[in-house]
Amino acid sequence: MDMILDEDGHLADPHSWSESKAQMLAGIEGIELGPDHWRVINATRDFYLETGVSPSMRPLVRLMGDRVGAELASSRALMRLFPGSPARRVARISGLPRPDKCL
Repeated sequence: MDMILDEDGHLADPHSWSESKAQMLAGIEGIELGPDHWRVINATRDFYLETGVSPSMRPLVRLMGDRVGAELASSRALMRLFPGSPARRVARISGLPRPDKCL
């Protein structure tokens, strides 16, 4: 499967994303995707397709509260699923550009 990544390791074209590419990108990150990962990924992709914004950490936490549920609406919960930099890893696996306020 051909994936063209930008200099930050994100898909160069967010519209070329697929679930199989997400699995590959997650593997690169050392993450095995489960149901909660997919809930976060799908909500984040929907938000991006509606707004054109790849959410940084605080907006990502709010987004999870609004669209997914309170159990995933904390930085602790997101860190458990996407260790390190959750917003950046969610964006990368979701096929989205790097969030503006992420290192």
